[in-house]
Amino acid sequence: MRLVILFFLLAGIYGLVGCAGGTATTQGGPPDVVVEERGASPYPEGEALEEESATTWGIGEGAAYQGDPLADPASPLASRVVYFEFDSSEIQQDDRPIVEAHGGYLAKHPDIKVTLEGHTDERGSREYNLALGERRANAVRSLILLMGASEDQVEVVSYGEERPAVDGQDEGAWQLNRRVEILYPGE
Repeated sequence: MRLVILFFLLAGIYGLVGCAGGTATTQGGPPDVVVEERGASPYPEGEALEEESATTWGIGEGAAYQGDPLADPASPLASRVVYFEFDSSEIQQDDRPIVEAHGGYLAKHPDIKVTLEGHTDERGSREYNLALGERRANAVRSLILLMGASEDQVEVVSYGEERPAVDGQDEGAWQLNRRVEILYPGE
């Protein structure tokens, strides 16, 4: 019986000493390393890098686009639609740089022509909307000419409400249909 008591007493002391807490350090050994678990990899170990290699092409950060400026997605020339408020033919301030960029581009390229298509939403009579679409296209035309393009480079067409960009009878659809599209040959 003494032997059993002595065994449990030594086991208790060993347990207390072992669980005393604190940071275990080893002198002269490597520093403690903290490992953060971030979840399991979706790939089997060792296969991800070999199977997922890729080659990228394109414009690096800080490099300039060297193709056709009309195709440069970072250029305002990439935007070809100008939107209008309800029953208005006034170009909004946010869209002026787009129109000015197209005017400047046409001034530098006198051999290129554009067609400006004026559109409206479905509210209003057919005749009224044709006239409003024309006023919108002419507003864009005036600013393009102001930027140096010649009159024979710009053609104006109004479709009124006949060619909506989106179907629908709510403000979201109407807003997208009140527009002038700037179309270059081949588009």
